[in-house]
Amino acid sequence: MRPRLSVERAARRLEGPLLFLRRTIEVGFNEAVEVAGTDGSVRLGRVAAVDEETVVIELLEGAAGLDIAGTTVRFVGEPLHFGLGPGVLGRIFDGVGRPRDGGAPPSVVRRLRIDGLALNPVARATPRDFIETGVTAIDLMNSLVRGQKLPLFSGGGLPHDRIAVAVARHARLRGGGGRENFAIVFAGIGVPHDTAEYFRRSLEESGALGRAVLFLNLAGDTSTQRLLTPRFALTAAEYLAFVEGRHVLVILTDMTAYCEALREVAGARGEVPARKGFPGYMYSDLASLYERAGCVRGQRGTLTQLPILTMPSDDISHPVPDLSGYITEGQIVLSRALDRAGVWPPVDVLPSLSRLMKAGTGKGFTDPDHPALASQLYASYARAAQARLLASVVGEDGLSETDRRYLRFGARFEHELIHQDAPRSLEQSMQCGWSLLADLPRSELNRLSDAQLAAHFGEAGATGEGGA
Repeated sequence: MRPRLSVERAARRLEGPLLFLRRTIEVGFNEAVEVAGTDGSVRLGRVAAVDEETVVIELLEGAAGLDIAGTTVRFVGEPLHFGLGPGVLGRIFDGVGRPRDGGAPPSVVRRLRIDGLALNPVARATPRDFIETGVTAIDLMNSLVRGQKLPLFSGGGLPHDRIAVAVARHARLRGGGGRENFAIVFAGIGVPHDTAEYFRRSLEESGALGRAVLFLNLAGDTSTQRLLTPRFALTAAEYLAFVEGRHVLVILTDMTAYCEALREVAGARGEVPARKGFPGYMYSDLASLYERAGCVRGQRGTLTQLPILTMPSDDISHPVPDLSGYITEGQIVLSRALDRAGVWPPVDVLPSLSRLMKAGTGKGFTDPDHPALASQLYASYARAAQARLLASVVGEDGLSETDRRYLRFGARFEHELIHQDAPRSLEQSMQCGWSLLADLPRSELNRLSDAQLAAHFGEAGATGEGGA
């Protein structure tokens, strides 16, 4: 860390949240700065770009009332850091790590760079073990594994905020340890005031805030501050995981708001836009966030991510979900049709996928029959979708008896398995799944072994007859 340097009367112009300075000293990219106005106010910022003649400063607190002629900029000599300590759980912060709950800043035992430190790939361990969220469509069909990054693809007006709160309230580790060694870091990015209050109130009333850290970046905050919110949240998660040794689940909502802020700031810098106006480096920028999840050899804690993003016009090929899908290990996709049908949570299991599900389910992790049951339910629901398509052409009366059974199975799958009025344990979800499969002909259950058929459906497993 070099000594602090100050420059006066170097400001050239102000464009939105960006302050352009004439370069007179040597500074570093991402270096923290303090911008002091003539009225005595001090704004926090960081160096966003540097060339031979100009230094671009991102202001984190807006530029209203800033007098360019009398502005003094102090360069801190190091990147932005977040001071963290044992009292961080149960706290509410704004988007740049300042307390919003009226309390004092936490006692600092470790100062960490908000950009994180790159993990040596050799030090990464394969994600293992199961995180139970209480949501059947995730736990049973697309399981979340410790150390995984599994995004949720939503759309405008869909209840992703409600799902995020439900997961934060009910997520737990399987087996020993329960909730004691488990923590939640919840970040609301660019959320309206009423949504922020909903997040705060829901976590407080349920008691989940006691094992959580809540970051709230409001829609009225600057776009530059929005770019830092997930970084401050992930820094807190890294402290909890790799300093305190906890298993941490990070929920980030909404990453589309983050990417739109990235586009806004890139446009203000005059950068050449790429697809749909987003900067060409958005892939690497998102990767710098998502890749902070994982397990590290020799560390007790793990960091798991559940980022939530809304797809503009429900377009899954939009750059934000498209690039997120390349970086992460699967996706949970919400369905507008299921939402209109009153199904909650409206998870469409057919396009959903958890690529690491096998690493955290089955014998030694959940239940030995869990993977086979999930595979059979998925195959049967896919067949039900085909039967629906056929019925739309020839009518239900023109279907075979087997296809009519699949139609009934599809309706029950959506309204009994996917739909839930309360959180479920994995055992309850599996019991519901077995009861649905009992209505299909045994000859159709080709993803299950003879032993599984006999164990769950009795001797009828060998007859090919329907019924339990």
